[in-house]
Amino acid sequence: MPPVHNPDSSAGDLHPAKTPLWTAIILAGQRPEGDPMAAYCNVTYKALIPINGQTMLERVARALIASPDVGKIVIMAQSPEELKSGLSPDLATQDGIAFVASNNGIATSIHNVIGTAIAPWPVLVTTADNALLTGEILDCFFQAHNGQDVAVAVVERQTMLAAYPDARRTWLKFRGGAYSGANLFALHNAAAKPAVAFWSAVEKDRKKGWKIFAHFGPWLLLRALTRTIGFKQAMAQAGERMALRAEPIILPIAEAAIDVDKPDDLELVTGILERREG
Repeated sequence: MPPVHNPDSSAGDLHPAKTPLWTAIILAGQRPEGDPMAAYCNVTYKALIPINGQTMLERVARALIASPDVGKIVIMAQSPEELKSGLSPDLATQDGIAFVASNNGIATSIHNVIGTAIAPWPVLVTTADNALLTGEILDCFFQAHNGQDVAVAVVERQTMLAAYPDARRTWLKFRGGAYSGANLFALHNAAAKPAVAFWSAVEKDRKKGWKIFAHFGPWLLLRALTRTIGFKQAMAQAGERMALRAEPIILPIAEAAIDVDKPDDLELVTGILERREG
């Protein structure tokens, strides 16, 4: 098995240089006590759960490699060497993919590498359980990005329910709609660093939008709770507090917001991929 890339070395380019290409970070770690879904599927790491013949990690990596907007991929986990078994040999040895050891904090680990030779700007962050990621989803995201320092991909509830009426997701509710995260985060330049540092402080509350907005003062929290502010305006105001431009990117593809957090998700994703891949 080839050696793990050292954190102080950069990954090679997957595509010829043109305009600045994105560095894609795949978060593939898990809590020290293990992950319930990994235990459910009898694998060591959640990222190694197989779905229709490929691990989730492989699926995400292949979608990113195929994107003409992605120049480098960084796979981040506590034990990167073990995760190499989740990639086919042609991916595990590719110069364009680096394996970097993370610590126990997701946001801290990201903060340590963004803007360095390991992960030069701009940076796209996604997760290994984003098993339905496709080139179409990535194209929509990159085309909608217009220079925001921080951008977060979401799917509106009506889009999800029109395609999957029984899907159970976590919804952030604002004036004009409710949204579920799509596990794609754009960190465009050094101005995004305060947002990553902030995320480190609120990481445990990531599923509770109101707790996150509480950190920006009572007025924004009140408007979020009473749904008298739209999602875009709320993110813009939060970004202003950190001297950066932040916006949601609303994707028109329901599958973008379906990841694998519980057995029902795995069943849904497996069915989608079996139909998609024949």
